Amino acid sequence: MNIHEYQAREILESYGVSVPRAGVASTPDEARQLAVEFGGRVAVKAQVHAGGRGKAGGVKLVQAPDEAAEAAAGMLGTNLVTHQTKAGGAPVRKVLVAELTDIADELYVAITMDADAKAAMVMASSEGGVEIEEVAANTPNKIVRHAVDPLIGLSPYHARDIAMKIGVPTDLVQPATGLITNLCRVFQELDASLVEINPLVVTTDGRVMALDAKIAFEDDALFRHREILDLEDSEQNDELEQKAHDAGLAYVKLDGGRVGCMVNGAGLAMATMDITKTAGAAPANFLDVGGGAAEDKIAEAFEIIVSDDDVEVILVNLFGGILRCDVAARGIVMGAQYTGTQMPLVVAMRGTNANEGLQILADAGLNVTTVGDLGEAATALTQVLGADGSNA
Repeated sequence: MNIHEYQAREILESYGVSVPRAGVASTPDEARQLAVEFGGRVAVKAQVHAGGRGKAGGVKLVQAPDEAAEAAAGMLGTNLVTHQTKAGGAPVRKVLVAELTDIADELYVAITMDADAKAAMVMASSEGGVEIEEVAANTPNKIVRHAVDPLIGLSPYHARDIAMKIGVPTDLVQPATGLITNLCRVFQELDASLVEINPLVVTTDGRVMALDAKIAFEDDALFRHREILDLEDSEQNDELEQKAHDAGLAYVKLDGGRVGCMVNGAGLAMATMDITKTAGAAPANFLDVGGGAAEDKIAEAFEIIVSDDDVEVILVNLFGGILRCDVAARGIVMGAQYTGTQMPLVVAMRGTNANEGLQILADAGLNVTTVGDLGEAATALTQVLGADGSNA
């Protein structure tokens, strides 16, 4: 689960991380009043769940309260499109107004999970700012990495070593050490999946501050942090993803795909997505209906796929175990009847009651092509979409 920058700042402040003075505004007049409070020179930052705001016009540095109001007016009520948003962008309902600081240097620090290390990983760099992704891609040697011991945590010694390696001035190593240590506390104590500060700045008056803040939380641990759940802004979520979330379905919308995928089991879902590439197409979604889905949940999953305007054919790949194939088939028929769709379906069913499930689909009069395995599914998708992935 993602939260807004202003919410992340509040969490960091509660953990002793130094940040500039700031407030959140929902109207241009509120932005003007905050700018007056902070001396006029402020940054106005669109609050969306996406990075890349600076390059997309979502961050404005202004020198007077009226300019702050004008900047806020240009953002509020619009959709901000960045390289991390969907094509339609993310809605801007609030802006953060923060006092400007005089920056001597911009650094970078983040903590995330590293699957190879099987631990939280601190990543830091002397090259903070909007080009950090290019730094990671082109000069990875400039990224300092340190795996955090899951039992001991990050020791002050290691935090101090990280600070020195990214060029924190000697007289500021101690406060930087405390800041990095506190970031790790946020990550571990709140079950975060990402804590990122970009940039972490050294100011001309000798302070180390988090100028930006991004925190994402592990969904499966939110039951331990009910207060974090209250911070969710569902309006920032993709509409179909939110609908699937509310239905208890594991669904992710993917850009550029035209093959809707309905699968039970995450591993099988990944293989199913791969097979669409073999057919010269691309998956429109990741969808795992799970093992114990009832007919109504299958129907809702089908409706979500059909509701995606990008989808032109649906690939159903089910292995009947806990989820019986006849139950899944009845759910698909329910969804098809509700939506009235005649979208072509390529269906592979194996396992418990597979023959019964295929017969249910055949009797329903749907536009179904049945296949025995993923290889046959690729061939069928090629025939439906055309050899080049275009409609036949």
